[in-house]
Amino acid sequence: MPRHIRAVMAALTATLTLAGAALASSAPSANAENNGVGLKPALGWSSWSFLRSHPTASAIDAQADAMKSSGLAKEGYQYVNLDDFYYECPGSQGPNVDQYGRWVTDPAKFPSSGSENGIKAVADHVHADGLKFGLYVTPGISKQAVAQNTPIQGTSYHADDIAEPSVSEKNYNCGGMVGIDYSKPGAQAFINSWADEMTSWGVDYVKIDGVGSWDIPDVEAWSNALRQTGRPIHLELSNSLSVSNASTWEQYANGWRTGGDIECYCGSGGSSYPLTDWNNVAGRFNQVAAWQPYGGPGAFNDYDSTEVGNGSNDGLTPVERQTQMSLWAMAASPLILGTDLTSLDPTDLDYLKNTDVLAVDQDGIDASRIVNGSTEQVFVKKESNGDAIVALFNTGSSTETISTTASAAGLSSAPSYLLNDLWSHKTTETAGTISATIPSHGVALYRATPASNPAAAPPSTTLSLSGLSEVASGQTVTATESFTDNGREPAQGVRLALRLPAGWSATPSTPTTFAAVPTGRTVQATFQVKAPTAAQLFETGTATDGVTYTWPAGTQQSWNGSQSVTVSSPVQAPYRTVASTTADFGQVGTELGVRASGADVFGSTNEYGAIYQQGAEQNGTVATVEITSQSDTNAWAKAGIMVRNDITAANTSPGYLIVAVTPGHGYVVQWDSTGNGQLDSNSAPSNEGLGTASYPTWLKLVRNGTSYSGYYSTDDKTWTLIDTVSVPSAATTQDVGLFSTAHNSGTIGETDFDHFTLSQS
Repeated sequence: MPRHIRAVMAALTATLTLAGAALASSAPSANAENNGVGLKPALGWSSWSFLRSHPTASAIDAQADAMKSSGLAKEGYQYVNLDDFYYECPGSQGPNVDQYGRWVTDPAKFPSSGSENGIKAVADHVHADGLKFGLYVTPGISKQAVAQNTPIQGTSYHADDIAEPSVSEKNYNCGGMVGIDYSKPGAQAFINSWADEMTSWGVDYVKIDGVGSWDIPDVEAWSNALRQTGRPIHLELSNSLSVSNASTWEQYANGWRTGGDIECYCGSGGSSYPLTDWNNVAGRFNQVAAWQPYGGPGAFNDYDSTEVGNGSNDGLTPVERQTQMSLWAMAASPLILGTDLTSLDPTDLDYLKNTDVLAVDQDGIDASRIVNGSTEQVFVKKESNGDAIVALFNTGSSTETISTTASAAGLSSAPSYLLNDLWSHKTTETAGTISATIPSHGVALYRATPASNPAAAPPSTTLSLSGLSEVASGQTVTATESFTDNGREPAQGVRLALRLPAGWSATPSTPTTFAAVPTGRTVQATFQVKAPTAAQLFETGTATDGVTYTWPAGTQQSWNGSQSVTVSSPVQAPYRTVASTTADFGQVGTELGVRASGADVFGSTNEYGAIYQQGAEQNGTVATVEITSQSDTNAWAKAGIMVRNDITAANTSPGYLIVAVTPGHGYVVQWDSTGNGQLDSNSAPSNEGLGTASYPTWLKLVRNGTSYSGYYSTDDKTWTLIDTVSVPSAATTQDVGLFSTAHNSGTIGETDFDHFTLSQS
């Protein structure tokens, strides 16, 4: 159909689906795709995150073999999905096509085996491992098919009869796909022939990428085409689909991507590692809440790849990996791994094979969000047997105690409740409070069950420690350890203890033993803690708070918590410090250090930690500094020299400019061209800075009136000009200093500086 008719139909569909959304908010639609597959969220692996543009037959075979040999297949992981870059792409004219207008397999990557197509050869290998094989496609028809006017298999029609050359379809990496007019004879037959070809290859899963509301006719056509093959084939849609069309997606597909890619694309030198970062995981909380009404058996919300498997190369800390798996499981999302299965981290493999967590995902129930705070999220799902799954998430940058109740979780009234911690596999009993002390970006995941016997398990307790996150050298601070009994049974003979890194001292200033702590009561012990003198900018260790107690029906219990503690030497005059995000500062001789979080410094976002000199910047000032190290919290993490009229006025002060190094994009100058106190101009308009970051590195900023020139050097001898720019709002005298932002909100990154000097040209 013509473009304007397609647009009208898409708008009409959106209106109808919005009307249906009210019904879907309480239960999944009855119109979910009914093709015999997708009754539970898919478990498997996809090539995109790790292999990206370099998939080969041997690489896919190796991943399938690793899925089997690792034991993942035994736990239900079954799909091995080949994403983009398997077909011939000569250029913008679109993918190469066969005699019937369908994509041609790239024989260099997927060589044929005798007369057998290279994709079928891989599918056969995957099937021989007892697994299922998936393949990638995008909407429309290649421009090459239109140019050649290829026939449509089994019909008298040709590409020209069905193509809409004026309508561009999304093919992210090759391009050259145009629309199909599905009102024309032969259009459905073309998609049928493509689906039939995939069936002959043994395809079990098809992902259609680049789908939008305008592609509803394509989605329906592919749904019909796959069904007519007679082979059960899972149909997945990607990406960033509109929630206003949710009922349409669930009518035609088994799953759909609710947002953009989980990958951070922040690896240096084109590396796939790190695969993701905390921001990309944390961005899914709101998606899970918004899409909750629409997932269900046969058709599930898909929050993209699970980036757990390769240890630190995942781009996530261990607790962040548990958080991703827990959130995806609470959302009943497909768990499609993006990691390298041939190099699995043992701890990550244990996470992936945690049958308690997998069961939460495979129940097919989407959790509801009951708490949406600045640093905490609580999601709950009610099971058919009366249990509730409760997930407490700490999205903040420090350890927090997060709580809810059995009533808020929708549990029926009972004398007590058993809490099975699905990560630690320990079971406790609570009178109704569901609470945990959770590290930054971590999670507590419980299966809560009404119980009639409070003595069936030890009481659930909460243990927390405060006052020690950052301590200056030689400083004495008060640390407080708190213990709460949440169970029906009293905790008896309670003993609190605190263990600190070598060189630290802790002296109790209140009693640390308690004869009994009744249900719902909290006791505290305080300690006078003295930090040692720091020999480095930041010395980080682990503080462990512990408790032992007994309970009337059982043996002694022991619980430990831990948190990171850091000691630093205070910054000395003439330097001052300021933070518009979570930040710590240190100085040892000429070395200066900033540990800071922060989403960015650009536009309306001004989140940084800075060490500065007030009013030290003027006409002719030359500022230089050596950056000895910088945490790779994001490819666009920034650290360097900052000037502005008032560095403490983070969101308003004009005269604003930075010269910075970034781990993944080299060196940049960014400045405020309008005087509104926001960085709005960039020396790297192509989203790529100058040069490649290396450490140590040196930065220099030279002021001439309201003109500034930023330079970098990798040897402190040869200087490269990044840019010379004008900042008309610069005051005669300004603040000047060193700054750092993680470009990863909630994650702390450290930048170490040395030999910061100010001179006159």
